[in-house]
Amino acid sequence: MSTAISFENVSKSFEVDGRRVEALRSVDLEVGRGDIFGIVGYSGAGKSTLLRTVNALERPTSGRVVVDGREISSLTGPALWKARRGIGMIFQQFNLLASRTVYGNIAYPLALSGLGKDAVLDRVEELLDFVGLTDKALAYPSQLSGGQKQRVGIARALATRPDILISDESTSALDPETTGEVLELLQRVNEEYLVTILLVTHEIDVIRQIANRVAVMDSGRVVEHGTVYDVFSNPQNPTTRRFVSSVLHHEPSAATLESIRAVHRGRIVQIHVENRESNDPFLSRVARTHDVDFNVVYGGVDELQSRLFGSLTVELLGDDDAVDAAIHDLRSITAVREVAHA
Repeated sequence: MSTAISFENVSKSFEVDGRRVEALRSVDLEVGRGDIFGIVGYSGAGKSTLLRTVNALERPTSGRVVVDGREISSLTGPALWKARRGIGMIFQQFNLLASRTVYGNIAYPLALSGLGKDAVLDRVEELLDFVGLTDKALAYPSQLSGGQKQRVGIARALATRPDILISDESTSALDPETTGEVLELLQRVNEEYLVTILLVTHEIDVIRQIANRVAVMDSGRVVEHGTVYDVFSNPQNPTTRRFVSSVLHHEPSAATLESIRAVHRGRIVQIHVENRESNDPFLSRVARTHDVDFNVVYGGVDELQSRLFGSLTVELLGDDDAVDAAIHDLRSITAVREVAHA
């Protein structure tokens, strides 16, 4: 797969109240053509700043941002304007023109590009049909729901037939049902128009639903990236683990673990669960082999991209040497972490 966007050692600093703030720190990252690539992080992690370097709304203090083979961070004037036509942007607060109808909002970037009246009409009608708002063409933004406004925003972002779409927290102002509808629409954009989508969000469930790859940011750095399945099923960085656990609830919180300890006096381990090519009942088999009893006291298994993953918190009961041997055997099969002693 070819590369649509490349961040090469990108750093960005600001002066705030006389002090230097490092918003981005040596970011190296590639977004493949055709990806739905998510960037997640807590507030202040740098994700929106990174996104805005893609269309040069922010310029790096150092490093390069290369989009479709061009270093967009070095472009100015007509060359930058031309490059931006290939990059659509969706905003959190919609950014619609209140004085223009739905039709007028979608037609606006086309008129700026010098497209003829008939061609504008054809393109706007196509996009209104695509986003399901044909009957709202003459409505004004104040007459629309939040979900309808975001559909207009998506149609406007697609007006100039961009190859890349960037989305800045585009669902955070929407209710869960409307969020799902907008995410389904973005998937259609990716599949039917073959548009690469780069989106930033603090809602990791958004990434789970539509992205195929993800990067996690913390304090201006990319601390982990990979396929959504790999990052979600086996997070390596503490920030990633906090994000994943906040959505999936596979592992007990510290308070829940204390409650488990109060009742279950055996040794507590967490066992990683993932898609397996065999139906081997390894937990019960290992327990029988070493004469160890077990209780599943917490956990869950989820499906992501038609693959299973999760974590089981298990109490192991028996002689210490037998339990040690059982844990050793389990670790030869999957990841196991002992979290507490009785």
